[in-house]
Amino acid sequence: MSPDPLHLNLSRRHFLGAGILAGALIVLPPSVVSASAAARDVTLTADGIRVVASVGGRIAVYSGSGALLMAGSRFQTKDTVYGTQTSTGGTPSLTSVDGQPAIRMDYTMPASAGGVVVSALIRVQTAQVHLEWTVSGSTTLNPAGFMFSRAVNAPTAPDEYIPTSEWQRDGAGGIPYEVPTGVVYRSSWASGHGLLLLASSRRAWTTATWVHAPGTLVDATSAVTTASLILTEARPASGAAIGRGDGMAVELSTTRPFNVWDAAGDATATVTVTNAGGADEVFALTWWARDDRGTVVTSGTTSLAVASLSASDATITVPLEAEGIVLLEATATSTSGDSAFARTTLAALAPFAYTAGSSSMFGIANYPWLLNAGEQATLDLWQKVGIQWVRIAYDGGPGLPPASYDARGMDHNLELQPDVTATDAVLVAWAETSCTTASAAGASWFEVGNELNRPFNSGDAAPGYVERVLKPVHAARAAQGGTFQLMNNGLAGMDRPWIEAFHAAGGWDLVDGIAFHPGRGNFTPDFIPDGDGGDWSTGATGTYWNFLGGLRQLKELMAEYGEKEIWLTEAYACTRPNAWWNDTYRHAAENVLLSLVLAKAEGVRAVCWYQFFDSYTISPMGASPEDTEYHFGLVNRDLGPKPSLLAYTTAARALDQATFVRWVHLDDGTTHGLLFSTPDGPLTVLWNRADGYILNTEGTRTDWRFPEPEMWQDPWPTKTQVTLPAGPAVTETDSFGRTRQLTTSGGQVQLTIDGAPRIYRGLLLDGADAGPVQTSEGVTVQAIRDEHDAALVVTVQGDAARDTEVRVTTPLGSDRIARLPAGEARSITFRAEGPALASGTASVRTHVRGSGRPHTRSIPYPAFDARPIG
Repeated sequence: MSPDPLHLNLSRRHFLGAGILAGALIVLPPSVVSASAAARDVTLTADGIRVVASVGGRIAVYSGSGALLMAGSRFQTKDTVYGTQTSTGGTPSLTSVDGQPAIRMDYTMPASAGGVVVSALIRVQTAQVHLEWTVSGSTTLNPAGFMFSRAVNAPTAPDEYIPTSEWQRDGAGGIPYEVPTGVVYRSSWASGHGLLLLASSRRAWTTATWVHAPGTLVDATSAVTTASLILTEARPASGAAIGRGDGMAVELSTTRPFNVWDAAGDATATVTVTNAGGADEVFALTWWARDDRGTVVTSGTTSLAVASLSASDATITVPLEAEGIVLLEATATSTSGDSAFARTTLAALAPFAYTAGSSSMFGIANYPWLLNAGEQATLDLWQKVGIQWVRIAYDGGPGLPPASYDARGMDHNLELQPDVTATDAVLVAWAETSCTTASAAGASWFEVGNELNRPFNSGDAAPGYVERVLKPVHAARAAQGGTFQLMNNGLAGMDRPWIEAFHAAGGWDLVDGIAFHPGRGNFTPDFIPDGDGGDWSTGATGTYWNFLGGLRQLKELMAEYGEKEIWLTEAYACTRPNAWWNDTYRHAAENVLLSLVLAKAEGVRAVCWYQFFDSYTISPMGASPEDTEYHFGLVNRDLGPKPSLLAYTTAARALDQATFVRWVHLDDGTTHGLLFSTPDGPLTVLWNRADGYILNTEGTRTDWRFPEPEMWQDPWPTKTQVTLPAGPAVTETDSFGRTRQLTTSGGQVQLTIDGAPRIYRGLLLDGADAGPVQTSEGVTVQAIRDEHDAALVVTVQGDAARDTEVRVTTPLGSDRIARLPAGEARSITFRAEGPALASGTASVRTHVRGSGRPHTRSIPYPAFDARPIG
């Protein structure tokens, strides 16, 4: 391929805005387009590119040096009546558009296509070919299924699939979000690269020989789909912005995988501004960065000159603390007033040595289906945040093979989905094959299917599942000598009627664990709906979708049916933007932390968080502000960290060696908590529900939209002050992982509690073991726990040279030491009647033998309470 005729020599990935492909060619450096027609071929030529259309439907694209780049000869339509239809030939002809030569290809369609007519219009410009297919003649077209054939000749690497997007502000209020603007397939040859631009495309439907190219209905009987190929060395998103003629675009990026550093310090971000216009431009570039507390950590303004059809970079230094997260926004404004902006997030996470190993509760749902940061960087971060279990891993399956996890000491399971509409014989064969796969993978558990409990809260599907799916799997495992354990298909929501029907059908004794997915809407994780779970509403916004309530329902049934391990093979905190049913970014962090500590307290064996990445397997790194499936990740679409990632890490580190002790309910009736023991002492999680259990209640609801606050805006109006017994050192850690030291006084600490869960170390909620030591002239007074009661211990240090007579008087009684030998110390213990001790004064009278008058000391001591709090 000849050198890049667009002079787009960029070296960084880009996150850019892009428009829908237009019918006209973009403004590029002009070149003369020539055309020729031979007996069977029609040819168009421009600088850096040549297209040859041939009888039979073949369209071939060549570089300026004559190398064949790609070719295809078929177009495929989809129709709700006539199904999928593929062209069988085509006839090219020379035509013109706006005075420029063009090629028209009229395809031959089979008789079974019902009279559908398909044609293509092909145009070229400098290093670019534009194709537009028109499909007409049917009122039942399904343009979403259109495809065209295309084979890349002699590629040096597989095509890259790169969705593009741009940031928008919500006119109704709330946070900005990304909208999709197209898809790029980047092809590689020894001589260079090309970008195939489409308005949309599913990667899973595109193959080495076919490209999924959805069309748009023009009228009742016709639809159009378009594609453009640009030969350029530009990075994909910049090339796409210029190729589509978007005017301008902005990207933020770093060289650090996932924008996560190991320690505090200055992080470097690059803002790239692309000028897709035909004239040079000087952009006004502004930026700011705020942390999760709302503190502006950096801001600035500068000018950035960008040549036409090119891009320029500027560097931003962002100071990072060792904890918390920073959101960075950069905006470029042209001299005409047009602007574009982008956002990203950055954080620091220190390394951590986890010790729980396979006993860890922390896992990830699905598998690493997006490896843009690389396998090693992805697994490095997974282990840094505490992920031990991977839900799905097998050789030949999606994601990484089991060996990748085994090499790192990570545990992995298997989930496979049966076709419940298949015949019994097919399901028996599926069971045998699946058990072979589970054993070969070294899976610890086989989850037999996923969310096969529809219709919810009916139990209808359970008997057939047990008889036709689970029993064959159970039998196949036994016949093969499999050592993996079995769990049911992970239920969508805790479906009590399904579990009851499952037990009645004999399924309970066939599994070693119970799996379910506690889907959750705008409820706090500790919300428990009224009534029996079978009565909970199952609609899109029903109370069925709750966390703790469902977990308690399952445990209630287990108490009757027999204990099993509980696996939450999907748990989540969806952050669809500006949607009241889903979590804000701040609530997501809070709810991730609370969900995980609740799971630990309720004895859950493992929680596989759904999922690690924003976007969707059908559109990796794609954007969709309205589709919830694009917003379940712990990292953003651009792979930057979400607050949820920090919350997951905070929980994993705090609970690594924790053992649940008990619930805590303070006397105010709205402050609740969980007490754990750890090798480092007691760990307490506290929160308050004075503001209720329902989230995102502000404003009038007319649809799903809600003006979401930024992550640093505190959503909890009620602050409750509580005073609790404490040791000398108390720390508080929030859901962003920020830890601060609290001041204690007199064995107590004052806390400010609201709806956000916080982790405390150093609280003595099981009652204090000892109060502060009060000292006066060789006498100490201290309240202590003495078995189940409180006691007051008075210790007297004798005279260094002579014996001493001692008398001690306290509100609990009096006692004496007739002779305290010289140089010795002795204690007198006064036991209280109960675990509490009121404040008081101990009077100590000492008389050193052979000296003058006795000496009396009055030593006050504070109240002491050994009773458990809450």
